[in-house]
Amino acid sequence: MREYETTLIIQPEISDEAVQELCDRLDRIVEKGEGIRLMYDDQGRRRLAYEIQNFQKGRYVMLHFLDEGDLIPTLERALRLEDSVLRFLTVQVSDEVIDIEARKARAAEEVRIRAQKAAERAAREAEEAAERAEREAEEAAAAKVAEAAAAVEAATAAEAAAAVEATAAAEAAGEAEDEPDAEEEGFDAASEAEDDRGADEELGAADDDAASEAEVDRAEKEA
Repeated sequence: MREYETTLIIQPEISDEAVQELCDRLDRIVEKGEGIRLMYDDQGRRRLAYEIQNFQKGRYVMLHFLDEGDLIPTLERALRLEDSVLRFLTVQVSDEVIDIEARKARAAEEVRIRAQKAAERAAREAEEAAERAEREAEEAAAAKVAEAAAAVEAATAAEAAAAVEATAAAEAAGEAEDEPDAEEEGFDAASEAEDDRGADEELGAADDDAASEAEVDRAEKEA
């Protein structure tokens, strides 16, 4: 028997379940045609070399099987009827496979290795996603702490501003209360000045009296 490889390019939005259903239908065709399905190689979504039916990406799945060659037309006819299949191509990989059981065992080992690598990749991606989520949570918590600190700082600044404003208002009120005292001091100073003027007048009057008495004394002496 010869070994063939059929490469399918499937629409990228097709779900894994739909891809599995397509593979199951191909398996039935291969089995009915007395071929031997070796394995599927799902290479995932890749960018297309050129746009196909308005799609820029496609999901690449390769079917490896053994057959004498009569199965290919039936298989490709079924693929043409699949709306989800954008393109397909079948190529001959080996002219003759002598030890079919050995080839089947090798294919099974390849499937196992691919499944193991896929599981490791999924675990690695899950770990990276968990680390990313933890890092984002830490960043969000740090942002909340910074926001709270900023709020406390703003509140403290507001309280300080209010205290300064209150102090200024109290000082202004104190100065306003001191103004009447200054007026009273001015009144007292005026009173003292008036008293001084009165004292000066009394002194002047006393001097006049003394002068008058002195004048009388001189007149008496002359007489």
